[in-house]
Amino acid sequence: MSTRDIVLVGGVIWTGDAAHPRASALAIADGRIVAVGDDEAVRTRAGTGTEIRDLAGAAVIPGLVDVHNHHLMAGEAELYQLGFAPTADFDGVVEAVRAYAAMLDPDEWVVGEAFGSTLIDAFSHVAARRAIDEAADGRPVVLTDDSHHNRFANTRALELAGIRADTPDPAQGRIVRDPETGEPSGLLLEAATLAVTEALDASLQRTPERYRRSSARAIEILNSYGITAFQDAAATVDIMGALQQLDDAGQLNAWVATSMLSSEFLFANTPYGDELVELGEQFRTVHHRPDFVKVALDGVPPTYTGAFLTPYLPDDEHGHEHCGTTAMAPDELEAWLLRTAARGLGAKIHATGDAAVRVALDAIAAVRRAGHRDVKYQIAHGQFVHPDDLPRFAELDVAADISPYLWFPGVIPDAIAHVRPDAARMQPNRALLDLGVLVAGGSDWPVSVSPDPWEGIQGLVTRADPLGRAPGTLWPEQAVTLDEALRIFTVNGAAAMGLDHETGSLTVGKSADFAVLSQDPFAVPTDRIVDTHAVQTWFAGRLVHERA
Repeated sequence: MSTRDIVLVGGVIWTGDAAHPRASALAIADGRIVAVGDDEAVRTRAGTGTEIRDLAGAAVIPGLVDVHNHHLMAGEAELYQLGFAPTADFDGVVEAVRAYAAMLDPDEWVVGEAFGSTLIDAFSHVAARRAIDEAADGRPVVLTDDSHHNRFANTRALELAGIRADTPDPAQGRIVRDPETGEPSGLLLEAATLAVTEALDASLQRTPERYRRSSARAIEILNSYGITAFQDAAATVDIMGALQQLDDAGQLNAWVATSMLSSEFLFANTPYGDELVELGEQFRTVHHRPDFVKVALDGVPPTYTGAFLTPYLPDDEHGHEHCGTTAMAPDELEAWLLRTAARGLGAKIHATGDAAVRVALDAIAAVRRAGHRDVKYQIAHGQFVHPDDLPRFAELDVAADISPYLWFPGVIPDAIAHVRPDAARMQPNRALLDLGVLVAGGSDWPVSVSPDPWEGIQGLVTRADPLGRAPGTLWPEQAVTLDEALRIFTVNGAAAMGLDHETGSLTVGKSADFAVLSQDPFAVPTDRIVDTHAVQTWFAGRLVHERA
């Protein structure tokens, strides 16, 4: 063994390996695991130059896996944008804009996130635009909501985007207008955000260095939570370029799968679809795998844009029969999946409503019938799944990419409850597991405020808000065990990303990716699982994070 070899002993290790679930020691050579077992057996792997570390009873788990985030967006927000909590009320957002704008040049944009879905109504009136105008003192303002599907633009930003009172709604989007005056309120839903995104992008100096710094900062944050593998859920050329640059420089401290955009839906100024797929392979590195495409198949329930089999709760604008529609026609989706499967690319399909889930499963069934048995598919979010479609996930070998950060009682569930009669029956995770479905956990950060996996893990176990922000539980019959929740955020996530041969469990031959924890999550009450922290995070046998 080389001088870089390490033996760790005296730990309480949850391996994620069903054949050997517990151990006390690990041996690492050249960034790979070469032995897992008890202290005495693993110590025999130590040579004269081996570093031996005593874990002193600390709990150790495989590096955590986040199967769904928008990492560069989150890193850019932390480094360059105004941030406020999605629980902030309207006045709180206005004051945050006022304080931030006062630090900027007169023509500089105020870019901020993320206002709560419960403020959609407040931002639907022209009075909101005028309040933000006054707070920004003439500067353009664009604010993103907590779903990251919708944006608010003040008067100056609307002018720069060319949005006027007579501007028609774009396809798959809506310019929300004041119910009394008919003027644009500033709230832009789904594809209506593209014009203001283009105007904003034209004003920013988004250099490759800015993207690289944003990506690196986000991965530093992910490492601080014990995360050593993730999937970026909406990859662009710039995102993949940043990951390639980091890995080429030996600075990419995570396994990354990326999901290349299939359409311009919600994004602007970037190649997408076939053009992007043609470019993707040039960004492949040892640790970056551009192995998926991304399909935004519907919107989100709070803005009535999720696609459902049954109607939303009635309102004056949508009536009694509104179910929402998919952003891509079923035959178009099927053709796209067949075309990309022929290239060996899997797909991450955003589907928040049960109708969108069914359309996705139908298209994947066609791909399977065409003989593409090994291509990876994930249906993301899937808060609502018709009972008839639950077994189809397993039958079609489709992973359920769940975001428990979003469904435990809180701002987004409250907003969904205002529009859906079935809001109390979201995320049927127990049912999926019992049917043999591969369930994998993702944060959807920065849609979630934090990528902390322990919030998701505790939420899966208790079906309650781990941070105590909202009372009660959400469909408690769908709770899972702690062991299952850990698998959802380790080995299952790696398998869903096609990286289970590299990471996800502490198994001989895999990358030495693991986290040393502040407490053993199995030894504390379930309502204290969220207090678990990564004291150290190791990636490929290197220490990449140490808690102060």
